[in-house]
Amino acid sequence: MPEAFIGAGSNADPERQLRRALAELERRFGAIRCSSVYRGPAVGAPAADYLNLAVRLQSELPVDSLLAELRGIEALAGRTRADPAVCELDLDLLLYGRRVDAPRRIPRPGLLTVQFLLVPLAELAPELVHPVTGERFAYQPTLRPPSTAMIWPVT
Repeated sequence: MPEAFIGAGSNADPERQLRRALAELERRFGAIRCSSVYRGPAVGAPAADYLNLAVRLQSELPVDSLLAELRGIEALAGRTRADPAVCELDLDLLLYGRRVDAPRRIPRPGLLTVQFLLVPLAELAPELVHPVTGERFAYQPTLRPPSTAMIWPVT
């Protein structure tokens, strides 16, 4: 069964939103594993800081069905995309097995350089390699200059 890696983030009541999202992912897909939670600044628009983490799960769903499930969980959280400064919940499919699907953005662009994607994923699955470049996700800050602002763990 393919492993899927999901990036989860929120900047609107993020602790509650992420807890609910993780419970819903577990309800729909069974056992999940999660990285630590990281705080970081919004990218692209002035907004409140985000909380982000990575989730590992298994799914036999076709990719479009999996993406639809993620959009459904976002909708349950009240995601409207009406205000770019407010993100109730964002669930991005980062990796789906070794699948490469550019139209669906799999693997997620920026996965090796965007801190809020790379750091949680590297913590959760340092053994993984990028399906296009072959690079390991193990975080090596001296080898990979960040393309976005640094993030820090939430304690």
